[in-house]
Amino acid sequence: MTAPQDRNAAATARWDRLLLDCTLATLSGEAGYALVEAGAIGWRDGAITYAGRMDDLPGAFDALASQVESARGALVTPGLVDCHTHLVFGGDRADEFEMRLKGADYEAIARAGGGIVSSVRATRAASDDELFDQSLPRALGLLREGVTTMEIKSGYGLDLATELKMLRVARRIGEALGVTVKTTFLGLHALPPEFAGRRAEFVSAVCDEWLPRVAEEGLADAVDAFCEGIAFTPDEVGRCFERAHELGLAVKLHADQLSDSGGATLAASFSALSADHLECAGANAVEAMARAGTVAVLLPGSFYALRETRLPPIEALRKQHVPMAVATDLNPGTSPLRSLRLAAGMACTLFRLTPDEALRAITMNGARALGLRDRGVLAPGMRADVVEWDARHPAELAYWIGGRLARRIFVAGNEVSVPESKR
Repeated sequence: MTAPQDRNAAATARWDRLLLDCTLATLSGEAGYALVEAGAIGWRDGAITYAGRMDDLPGAFDALASQVESARGALVTPGLVDCHTHLVFGGDRADEFEMRLKGADYEAIARAGGGIVSSVRATRAASDDELFDQSLPRALGLLREGVTTMEIKSGYGLDLATELKMLRVARRIGEALGVTVKTTFLGLHALPPEFAGRRAEFVSAVCDEWLPRVAEEGLADAVDAFCEGIAFTPDEVGRCFERAHELGLAVKLHADQLSDSGGATLAASFSALSADHLECAGANAVEAMARAGTVAVLLPGSFYALRETRLPPIEALRKQHVPMAVATDLNPGTSPLRSLRLAAGMACTLFRLTPDEALRAITMNGARALGLRDRGVLAPGMRADVVEWDARHPAELAYWIGGRLARRIFVAGNEVSVPESKR
């Protein structure tokens, strides 16, 4: 985190905007909201220049900024960060939702040819423009709720051409909305039908052909994999991660969701940005994550949709001071969750996070899970991703179930107007 600037230096040039009469949840301390009542926040050239008490501003309001306005006591927080989504995909899987309600479990659906593979068929069939048109409304929905940074994974292509298409569409969404989209290559997501009986050959193709191509085209910021009994083994994932590191790409992992497969420990051994899900992670895995600085990404949407009962090791994560992030895991099958704020509320209700832990989980810790240290906190020098809410206290963001609370959204200091989407 950038240290606060000297007041005299801050006042040498006029700021672009100054919001007065805010309740700031700065998140600048080690814990809690770090609330500033009767606060003010200013920025210039996309970076925060001041975040503190109105009474401590280093000059007259109009002299400090070109545009000065009152937030009328509203809550102001950093922009939200959704650090784990699969929002680029074709079609939907509402039929599987119905199947689960009639008794089919996740593994039965996957082994019957449903699950990820059904999304693969629809995603392969869509053109770039069709895939963009289907996916953009989901990203717009997140932005409308205050999400100014989001991660989007590939993984529903399972052939090189479609994986590249997904990553291109993800980058295009970021450009269209003017928000930060971090792209993740998820080649080892599932075994494609055409590689049935040729598992080793598929892993080799991903590691030796697809990954270098993705890196060469500069389409991915990180590499992910699904380490699970129904997916890929630690050895297979380890080979993929070794190749990723050779190519200069960060790694993250779907780990220990359905069984204790050693995924979180593996992720930590590669200094992964994050290990995600973690319902079945053991004490040793948590300790390894703490040593490695790997963020724990909690995904209550899939926990809810799959009607899981085993909770992630929240107390162990707290005890070991492992940063906890929360994300939507927005995907067509196991987490059709299109609200990060609702994910935060679910993390409180289902996983027993406190509201201040949940807010940190969808701001500063979400940013850390993406390797971003320039956002998620309201402090001078940080990126001016800022949300003004129809709320007075930060706990309301997790407390209210549904409904739109984001009043105004600023991305790198620029206010964004979010059109209503068709879906």
